[in-house]
Amino acid sequence: MERLQKVIAQAGVASRRKAEGLIIEGKVKVNGKVVKELGTKVSPSDKIEVEGIPLEKEEKVYFLFYKPRGVISAVSDDKGRKVVTDFLPDIKERVYPIGRLDYDTSGLLLLTNDGEFANLLMHPRYEINKTYVAKVQGIPTKMALKQLEKGIRLEDGKTAPAKVKLLSFDKKKQKSIMEITIHEGRNRQVRRMLEAIGHPVQKLRRERFAFLTLSGINAGEIRELTPHEVKQLRAMAESGSGM
Repeated sequence: MERLQKVIAQAGVASRRKAEGLIIEGKVKVNGKVVKELGTKVSPSDKIEVEGIPLEKEEKVYFLFYKPRGVISAVSDDKGRKVVTDFLPDIKERVYPIGRLDYDTSGLLLLTNDGEFANLLMHPRYEINKTYVAKVQGIPTKMALKQLEKGIRLEDGKTAPAKVKLLSFDKKKQKSIMEITIHEGRNRQVRRMLEAIGHPVQKLRRERFAFLTLSGINAGEIRELTPHEVKQLRAMAESGSGM
């Protein structure tokens, strides 16, 4: 017997948190009856429907996507904007993003239908490193960089220490290119951190997720993760070695 929300997540319909919301909203039926109790357990023989669609176990799939700017990290958008799944017309499984990138941020985004795997990689205690390259206004001082390395106090609390490099700067244009590595996943975190030290972001791209990079693919393209990469990611998360 497994918890209903876990079964829904493992089937690739949604993350476990989203599955819990669907249950609470009365959008899930077990053996023809609406179930709103999160503690409900089901067996393999139970017939489950989510929003009127029978639950079918899908083969687990894992993808690396180079998200362009101006795309929503979601599977649908009520404003009609482009979403990540618009770039995956040939993928029959119902995949969704692991975490998110802002609308104006490009770069590496993972997608899967494996809810357990997604939760593992998103959980802050597993400290999976994510590296960004930012074009910012102004030229940060050594003191400003030290602030980022020690942690920045934001409205939702102090950030964990970041790894920071000043890659280049242009005194005439007063612009800089920075690399910043964090393992948290707060909303618009990198942008807020850089704004807090007085260097607003003009352009932002996620370059790395753990050991994965954008090498070999262009914006809007996708590739399947190898079984070895999936195994490595799982092992890293479980061991807390985040890279």
